[in-house]
Amino acid sequence: MRIFTKLSAPLCLLFVFLCLKTAFSSSIHASSFSTTHLCSHEEALALLQFKTSFSINYTVPYPDYCGESYSKIESWKEGIDCCSWDGVSCDNVTGHVIALNLSCSFLYGTFPSNSRLFLLKNMQSLNLALNDFRHSKIPSKISQFTRLKHLDISYSGFSGPVPGEIAHLPKLVSLNLSIGYNSFDLILETTTLRNLVHNLSEVRELVLSGVNMTSVNPRFFMNLSSSLTTLDLIESGLSGNFPNSIFRFPNLKNFYLSANRNLTIDLPSSNWSSPLQQLYLDDMDCGRQLRESIGDLKTLQSLGLGCNLEGSIPASIGNLSQLTDLSLSSNNFNGQIPPSLANLTQLTSLYLLNNQFSGPILASICNLRQLTSLHLFSNNLSEQIPSSLANLTQLTFLDFSNNQFSGPIPASIGNLTQLTFLDFSNNQFSGPIPASIGNLRQLTTLYLYANNLSGQIPSSLENLTQLTYLSLPYNQFSSPIPASIGNLRQLINLGLSSNNLSGQIPSSLANLTQLTFLYLSNNQFSGPIPASLVAPDMFSALQNLEILDLSHNNLIGKIPNCLPKSLSVLNLQANYFDGNIPFAFPEGCGLRNLNLHGNQMDSLLPRSLVNCSMLEVIDVGNNNISDTFPHWLESLSHLQVLVLRSNKFHGSVQSTKESPSFPKLRVLDLSSNYFVGALPVQYIENFKAMMDPHKDGGSPEYMMVSTRTNSYQYSVVVTWKGFDYELQKILTIFSSIHLSNNKFEGEIPDVIGKLSSLKGLNLSHNNLTGHIPPSLGNLTNLEWLDLSSNELAGKIPDELVSLTQLSVLNLSNNHLVGRIPQGNQFNTFGNGSYEGNIGLCGIPLSKSCDGSGTPPSSFQEKDELWRFGWRVVVLGYGCGVVFGLLMGYLFFRTGKPKWFVSLFDGRPIHLRSLSIESNDLGGDQGEVLGLDLESLKILLNRGVFIGAMLYCLLVFACKRVLAVEGVVNVGYGVIERWALLLRNAWPKVSMVLKIFKEQGVILTALLGLSAFFSMAETSITTLWPWKVCFLGLKIDSSYN
Repeated sequence: MRIFTKLSAPLCLLFVFLCLKTAFSSSIHASSFSTTHLCSHEEALALLQFKTSFSINYTVPYPDYCGESYSKIESWKEGIDCCSWDGVSCDNVTGHVIALNLSCSFLYGTFPSNSRLFLLKNMQSLNLALNDFRHSKIPSKISQFTRLKHLDISYSGFSGPVPGEIAHLPKLVSLNLSIGYNSFDLILETTTLRNLVHNLSEVRELVLSGVNMTSVNPRFFMNLSSSLTTLDLIESGLSGNFPNSIFRFPNLKNFYLSANRNLTIDLPSSNWSSPLQQLYLDDMDCGRQLRESIGDLKTLQSLGLGCNLEGSIPASIGNLSQLTDLSLSSNNFNGQIPPSLANLTQLTSLYLLNNQFSGPILASICNLRQLTSLHLFSNNLSEQIPSSLANLTQLTFLDFSNNQFSGPIPASIGNLTQLTFLDFSNNQFSGPIPASIGNLRQLTTLYLYANNLSGQIPSSLENLTQLTYLSLPYNQFSSPIPASIGNLRQLINLGLSSNNLSGQIPSSLANLTQLTFLYLSNNQFSGPIPASLVAPDMFSALQNLEILDLSHNNLIGKIPNCLPKSLSVLNLQANYFDGNIPFAFPEGCGLRNLNLHGNQMDSLLPRSLVNCSMLEVIDVGNNNISDTFPHWLESLSHLQVLVLRSNKFHGSVQSTKESPSFPKLRVLDLSSNYFVGALPVQYIENFKAMMDPHKDGGSPEYMMVSTRTNSYQYSVVVTWKGFDYELQKILTIFSSIHLSNNKFEGEIPDVIGKLSSLKGLNLSHNNLTGHIPPSLGNLTNLEWLDLSSNELAGKIPDELVSLTQLSVLNLSNNHLVGRIPQGNQFNTFGNGSYEGNIGLCGIPLSKSCDGSGTPPSSFQEKDELWRFGWRVVVLGYGCGVVFGLLMGYLFFRTGKPKWFVSLFDGRPIHLRSLSIESNDLGGDQGEVLGLDLESLKILLNRGVFIGAMLYCLLVFACKRVLAVEGVVNVGYGVIERWALLLRNAWPKVSMVLKIFKEQGVILTALLGLSAFFSMAETSITTLWPWKVCFLGLKIDSSYN
């Protein structure tokens, strides 16, 4: 008993300890279980099922909004309390999921309409913004979230009509349905909006930017709750008038209505009662004048009014002392920038671009010391930039481009050490770039192109080690490129074109390993291309280079054989390169534009070009390439421009395969080569791009290549209406075919008439035969047509009259016959369009057609010409020779009557022996006229000289009036030879006239000479017209 008594106390203690331990462990376990499962099992399963509905795609459509985000659902794992998952929030008491934020989670896939997500009945906030739900429709079951206060499904790829059930969320405070601008995929119907406005009595923030509301009447928004603080309707397709009573909403702070181009809102002249903080009405209509009442919005922090305002900015805008951002861009404001802006001392961003402001920049503007962004481009601002601009030491963005600023760039610009962007392009700045620009060490972009800057490129640029864009084209910089530019290792774009830079291209450019755009065209660079620029060595080549333009320089030598695989554009036009075209174009070559026009290349066209499957332009014109037609280019399905002109290509031009070739080709120039055979019908039949007529209207589009950092417009040399031009831009609707100056033969195929978008067709100087196909009348866009110097016969088709765009027509030197068609453009063409076709008649030719529409026969024509020609000869001889000889006989027979001699000096003059050798001329024998001033004056006073000249003109005019129509074009080459003979003979004639003058027989001499010239000219144009025509044509052909 005692033993038990002694043992009972420890046993009790042990029992109590075990009980307490068990209780404690149970408590700990219960506590642990409770923490792990705060979220209900059903809600966790619903979220996990929702997770499995999507994949993860990190290529989000709007990366600027997401930044360094991550997919939140990757932390969702079974066995872990869902309340601890990323993006999930639970009620601390009940454990129900009340908020889900999965914005920028890279969700990708179709949103299931029956998703178990809708089982989360206690959801109060749902944010699925900035994902990609692949044009899913917004599920109608969203109405099951009856406690939802905040809904944001913006920029998530939803499309289709907004379900009416969304109006059954009565507790909503904020709703964001925004989608990407210009998509209009999500549609808000009038009925849905009416119900939404009626039911959402608690809504404070309504964001519908980009939602298609074209059918909505803007007046519906006036029924929104008076508690509304934010209304965003940017680019929603609204039209009509938006009531300005919106400005009387008592709590409205943020109002965005921009980019509704057919919408008008009148700014109130007074009573701006709303406490607006942000107001944006850009790209719409908000009246014509900015009223003084704008100064009443003293709580404004951001203001954007780019809505076609005119006149001047009211001074009251200086009352908006809380403004930090002001944009008055894209209006028609004029005059000077108002000095009252200097009162906006809190301003950090000022946008006044695209207006008509003039005059200088006021120094008071340069006192806005909080400014970080100043945009004044595209105005008429002038004079010099004030040195006080250096006060804006917080500036990071400065754009003065497209103005009329002049004078030097102030050296004080170097004080703006926070600048990252500087654009002074398209002004009239002159002088050198100040060396102080090297102080802008944060600068990433420097645009100074299209000014009058001169001197050397400053070596201080090497300090701008953050620079990625350097653009200095269209200035007057001279001397070589400084080698130190190779230190700008972050450069992506380097543009130095259209200057006077000289010397060799520095090899240090190879250090610019990030460079994608190198533009050095239109300078005076000489020497070879440094091999280090394009060598395939991974340590020295510009492996990222996409555009290389060295055109219009004096570069020589060989083109490096290996080019970067990344290259999209290689433009070496108008240099002195010789030898081989690079032959090692690699597999997967990305080249899209190859322009070697105007060099001295003399090799074959490399077959490896077929590796460049994206090629759109090949221009190797004006070289010495000797090859056959590169039919192997047929595999380049993207080729749009092929220029082989002025080389030594030879052989026939025929397809080697049956499948369609060159379907996108729009410019084909094979002119001035040695091609033979028939025109390439098989190719022409497949020119699908030339068969699509362009549609008028809209902005013009040009051929270009867009890279990661820039775009480059293609250029090409074409023969435009008979002249060679370099098109700096190639319209995507431009198409032409030039096959002139070859040896093509056979007929013009009818299929050419299907190329309805063709602008120009030149088949001249070949050996083409047959008729002009009437199908050419289908080329309604044709502007020039040249079929000259062939062997074409038959009539000109009347169908060509329908070519109303035609401005140049040349059908000369063929064997065409019949009447020339009349009407439309044919009424504007001159003789030159038809000359050399002796069988043509009708306007504009002088040869008329008979009743049958044919010219007179050649026999009748010669007969008429001969008979009428003798009449002219009789007139010429009768008026010239007979009268001249009669007067000469009279004077010499009667011996100088006194009345004739007295006409000259009033006293008799005895005849002396006529001898040039006797030096009786009394002056310089080389004198051109041979008449001294006194003698000429006497002759003029007496009227003898004038009478003689009038007689000469009368004889000449009479003969010309009676000359046969049709011998006018007798060959200007013959007349030119006669004029040359007369010029050479005139000194001799002059001496004879001086002798005759001293003997008093000047009248006889002039009359005799007139008879001589009359006979000579008459015989040229009448006695032997066919001989003269033959000689004229021969001389003309020798000139050509």
